[in-house]
Amino acid sequence: MTVHLVGAGPGDPGLITVRGLELVRSCDVLVADALVAQELVDEASDDALVISRAGMRQEAVTSLLVAYGAAGLDVVRLKGGDPFVFGRGGEEALALAEAGIDFEVVPGVSSIAAVPASTLIPVTHRGVSDRVTIASGHGAAGGEPDYEALAAAGGTLVLFMGLERLPQLCAGLTAAGLPASTPAAAVSQGTLPEQRSVSGSLGDLAVLACGLESPALVVVGDVVSVGERLSAASAVGATA
Repeated sequence: MTVHLVGAGPGDPGLITVRGLELVRSCDVLVADALVAQELVDEASDDALVISRAGMRQEAVTSLLVAYGAAGLDVVRLKGGDPFVFGRGGEEALALAEAGIDFEVVPGVSSIAAVPASTLIPVTHRGVSDRVTIASGHGAAGGEPDYEALAAAGGTLVLFMGLERLPQLCAGLTAAGLPASTPAAAVSQGTLPEQRSVSGSLGDLAVLACGLESPALVVVGDVVSVGERLSAASAVGATA
């Protein structure tokens, strides 16, 4: 028996992989993130033990995986996005390996590109951006991000978990040398029917994003302007 670390995708339940859905339907124990679509949780069999990790500390989640894995059960740890992209999947995998428990990582569609794409922003675009830098809005160990490194990275910045600190993030990036005129966008509830997005410049994004709800992704770079052009062309095509 195995513990499977499965990516559920960025929100839309249709974006889970075929392999991931098969495992959800056949597992003995399902430990699901609070943000995973309920439709995916409901795919577990009636005999499966379903556990929400809402309100549970990471140490408790890891202990559950080790305990159920050691008991010889097929366990699915269902995570939003991809297990190894800000999903703490590496920590869980290390704990399982140290306990001598077999595990499998089933990648998921990550929010890195899927959420920007849902609002027609390509994170790379020929002649505009040939690289993508991802970072957490909270920085390493909950501190401040390395604003100078992010501002100097070039290409596209994709910031996770940054909505609550958006004023500080925008101010930090501009203070580190990124022009306030740099195109920027925030996408809330990406890929879901409730999705909302705003775009403008880095200097005014914090004001524009007031009222958006978490989870949200922040995209900074000239690709945002490409997205605005695509959105405008799509709107014209829809009314033609």
